[in-house]
Amino acid sequence: MDLTGVIAILAFMIGLPWLILHYVTKWKTAPKMTGEDEQLLDEMYNLARRLEDRVNTVERIVAADNPDFRPGVADYRSAPDYRLDHPTSQRRN
Repeated sequence: MDLTGVIAILAFMIGLPWLILHYVTKWKTAPKMTGEDEQLLDEMYNLARRLEDRVNTVERIVAADNPDFRPGVADYRSAPDYRLDHPTSQRRN
């Protein structure tokens, strides 16, 4: 066996288990989500849903008054990648 084969076998037999155990240990020692954190997430989720409902209502009202109005994308998951630093997000004059 040549040196490359020995290194590959050592990397597989020692390196891979070490890597897996290292990240399992990190995962188990990570701070846990508290009840207060879960409550805050629930409140933020409910607020986001209410705000989305309000925006949809405003868009319906504006669309009823102005036939040329094009409402925005209501479902952010189906929207294209929209970031502030994205070239298409910059306002054009």
